[in-house]
Amino acid sequence: MQELVSAAQMRAIERKAISGGAVTGQELMERAGEGLVSAVLECWPVFTSGKHRAVVLCGPGNNGGDGFVIARLLAALNWTVEVYFEDAPDKMQPEARRNLERWSEIGPVLPLSGLDQSALLTDHSDQGPTLIVDAIFGTGLARPVGAPWAEAFEFLTSAEWRSNVHVVAVDISSGICSDSGRVLGAGLPSDLTVTFHGAKIGHYLADGPDYCGRVDIRSIGLDDRTGEASSGMTALVSYPRETRLFEKGYDARQCGTAGQGRSRHKFDYGHALICSGPATKTGAARLSARAALRIGAGLVTIASPQDALTENSAQLTAVMLKQADTAEEIENLLSDDRISSVCIGPGFSRLSDGGALDHEHTRQVVKTVLCAKRKTVLDADALSAFAEDPQDLFAALHDLCVMTPHEGEFRRLFPDIHGQLHSPAQNGPAYSKIDAARQAASRAGCVVLFKGPDTVIAEPTGKTAIHAAHYDRAAPWLATAGSGDVLAGFICGLLARGRSVFEAAQQAAWLHTECARFFGPGLIAEDLSEVLPDVLRRIGGYQPKSSGDSL
Repeated sequence: MQELVSAAQMRAIERKAISGGAVTGQELMERAGEGLVSAVLECWPVFTSGKHRAVVLCGPGNNGGDGFVIARLLAALNWTVEVYFEDAPDKMQPEARRNLERWSEIGPVLPLSGLDQSALLTDHSDQGPTLIVDAIFGTGLARPVGAPWAEAFEFLTSAEWRSNVHVVAVDISSGICSDSGRVLGAGLPSDLTVTFHGAKIGHYLADGPDYCGRVDIRSIGLDDRTGEASSGMTALVSYPRETRLFEKGYDARQCGTAGQGRSRHKFDYGHALICSGPATKTGAARLSARAALRIGAGLVTIASPQDALTENSAQLTAVMLKQADTAEEIENLLSDDRISSVCIGPGFSRLSDGGALDHEHTRQVVKTVLCAKRKTVLDADALSAFAEDPQDLFAALHDLCVMTPHEGEFRRLFPDIHGQLHSPAQNGPAYSKIDAARQAASRAGCVVLFKGPDTVIAEPTGKTAIHAAHYDRAAPWLATAGSGDVLAGFICGLLARGRSVFEAAQQAAWLHTECARFFGPGLIAEDLSEVLPDVLRRIGGYQPKSSGDSL
């Protein structure tokens, strides 16, 4: 797990190092400048030889201080460097002001009013591409970006200007709230963001990934996070492929490989129950069931209405099938204490006599499932059925549950929280998807997995994790019908195997994206479960015997 840092936590880490005498603020700025220049040269080899031009945009805070260091280092490499700054030097922190003074001994500080298209579009073709260094606001932004920077951002992002330009941001793209990833007023997109000590929350949430380009983390010699800085850290779900994904008895190398390790019975790996919808709506439940089986549940049973038995049985082999039309029949199935996890919601709701969705039936079954106190995944219809009275659902939930709402389902269950999340961001730190998920989990009393490219998983205690399908883990083809049903099945299967709810949600989210990345474009939901064995083999390092090997 990689821990993400908020702006306040980063300030605390730096304060602790400086107050303890381990480093000075001036040294931190120097190291940050050196780290950024090194990152630029590694990212864009075109800048490693010849003459080049840099336009360094410096703000009034410590981010601007880093910018003056960068300008000085690039000038030492024989670059043509232009520095723009718009503020009163006497308002700057001492370290930043000292770096401004050091740059002034080398070159001029140009007013922001001189930063216009005519100046920037001057022919510099003899010097190759131009580097823009965004050292304006960084992680400390607490108010919306307004004039004159907002106007500068507008023409800096124009296609004409960007055609021969690379933009690098110091810490985070200016205008992006580093705690929420939301744009405060206006933002300046970058191609590369070089951040220091650790990634920031805003790199992975909301607009952050679209504005930050590629994120490069550079050490500036700070100690690991301790004390006040470690409180409330948010983890980024990132399981390296070369390490074992599962701990505490779950070995990916044993998944589906009978005969390895000690002999086990199928019930040792748990029994997952998936609740199916009526005829013509059974596909979602089967997607979930197959996902639960593929991820390693020892048994998976679909509880099916009578009118869907034939439809389900015609397409099931390893998954078992039981009839259950009513809440009472679901209750009878759950009297088997070997059932260790339940998934309800995907394609579940049936139609009433009037042709509308029979939410009352869905609510009855959901509450019956919750009364059994099994590890439970609630998705899709199991959430939407309570849209008119979410508190009715919250009153029945327990701490062995995980809700997996997408944006629309979250809005229906938590309209006030959703409204706050989507209201214009006025100040930083802005209300974030982490804040929303934490508040929702606290209200519901269970784990909430708030889906999206920036999936946030929160416990009622406030513990959170982000699974971001961005940067090198982007998988846009995952936005396909049925993929959420597979995710619900992955979680249910991991719960059946004994994972805690918070663990299962994180691991399933990571595997869900990993399967999509493994398959690539053209993915449909059915493919996710089918490539999972290959993904698990790669994670666990398991190599199947070739046909020529002796048994």
